[in-house]
Amino acid sequence: MSEKRLLLGDEAVALGALYAGLSGVYAYPGTPSTEITEYIQQSPLARERGVRSRWCTNEKTAMEAALGMSYAGKRALVCMKHVGMNVCADAFVNAAITGVKGGLVVLAADDPSMHSSQNEQDSRFYGKFAMVPIFEPSSQQEAFEMVGDAFRLSEALRLPVLMRLVTRLAHSRAAVQIGEPQAQNGLAPDDERGRWVLLPGIAKRQYASLIAKQEEIQAGAEASVYNRLEIPGQARDDEKGAGQDDKLGVIAVGIGYNYVRESLPAGVSVLKVSLYPIPAKQVRELAAHCSRVLVVEDGQPFVEEQVKGLLGPDYPVRGRFSGELPRTGELTPDCVAAALGVALPTPHERAHNLAARPPQLCQGCGHRDVYTALNRVAAEFPGARIFGDIGCYTLGALPPFQAIDSCVDMGASITMAKGAADAGLRPAIAVIGDSTFTHSGMTGLLDAVNDHSAITVIISDNLTTAMTGGQDSAGTHKFEAICLALGVERDHLHVVVPLPANMEEITRILREEIAYEGVSVIIPQRECMQTLGRKLRQKKQQ
Repeated sequence: MSEKRLLLGDEAVALGALYAGLSGVYAYPGTPSTEITEYIQQSPLARERGVRSRWCTNEKTAMEAALGMSYAGKRALVCMKHVGMNVCADAFVNAAITGVKGGLVVLAADDPSMHSSQNEQDSRFYGKFAMVPIFEPSSQQEAFEMVGDAFRLSEALRLPVLMRLVTRLAHSRAAVQIGEPQAQNGLAPDDERGRWVLLPGIAKRQYASLIAKQEEIQAGAEASVYNRLEIPGQARDDEKGAGQDDKLGVIAVGIGYNYVRESLPAGVSVLKVSLYPIPAKQVRELAAHCSRVLVVEDGQPFVEEQVKGLLGPDYPVRGRFSGELPRTGELTPDCVAAALGVALPTPHERAHNLAARPPQLCQGCGHRDVYTALNRVAAEFPGARIFGDIGCYTLGALPPFQAIDSCVDMGASITMAKGAADAGLRPAIAVIGDSTFTHSGMTGLLDAVNDHSAITVIISDNLTTAMTGGQDSAGTHKFEAICLALGVERDHLHVVVPLPANMEEITRILREEIAYEGVSVIIPQRECMQTLGRKLRQKKQQ
């Protein structure tokens, strides 16, 4: 029985995976991908089928666990934001060498314009690097349908498949037509033991197998319904190449296809691309019919660069490289219309009477008290540097606190503080959140312990993954035990409650530990105000 549902792009992916017979989703929360796993966690169908959906410690553990489920013959989905691909890259790239058994789809949600990210990294490069197929839906309906096709292609090729979303598609809604869910795969562990053991001799053979599949992967992209050449009037073969003077063709990629369709001039031919590798034959056919090509893609000029290589240096290929579209930021209907030469209506004048509202830590947040204490003590040490990390506490870099000096990537606070201390910097202080500590901070702390580095580490524990909406944090109630197990001395490990009433105790401990020429850890622990508020509201409703 078919029905329509109003779904976010993320939700369409989640439901598509469930309807394709998903057995497990493995993910670390990161905007704009978080809602995929949350939808599956809340799905009655997932509960009925026993779909595994607990959050993972980081993207690497997620990728490896999903690969294990695939090894057992079942279908698995891995979800992350674009920078998470850096964390899981080792397992992702090697999974293309081992191959898979049950379908394995890796979903990367990219964030052009950096709405909630530290870069505009484009995940399609990872798919090309690993030499696996890449799906990129242009709509919520396509996102729903693609997941099932991606699982089927993964099993047919015995390769992991990458699926890429961008923020606008992930976080916008549309009506999606859905059908009937299919059954899950049965347990069927792979009995080809040799291909999963990447000793050099085996890996060379597996790599040759991956290379041999490239022709089949390319042929599949050429024939795919997701790659479609639209020539107005469908010119006959003997007419192609005639009357090309200043005739524009457009290669519209993923969500860019929607923007192109909104303002496409009459008579312009379009090649829609939503499955990679790019369909080279169709690119050449479009070029033969037109005198120039505009490539419209969200993210980096990934397709534009390849089209330039296909068509040669003398064929005019335009896009982000050439300046017809902006080199940075996400696509908009307006910038695409301008690139198509379509006159824009007079834009509305921006209101000038609205005060700026920069992001800030919630009122009552425990991180506020941590930064208040830290600023008070750090002011007593003119050379102090405070190395920050990824989380809502990164907002401590902004007024009124302006407390941290760096924030680079997950877990970098501890290792950067260690490196600075190794260089002779005193005091070197690291601030890291609870979820980020278990994600990528523990190994850095072990390095510091082994080197007896003179650093003070503050694990600001609000008992959740707050920045992405309050998901479970992998190390909750385990941080003391973890730090002790890593070798932090009991006398230099403290748990405090960040409240104004405890400021004297917290500042005293900070001073003492900053003076210590070794590794010390302070854990300010108080629940996030948002998750606490939700719990109290739920309790009232019971």
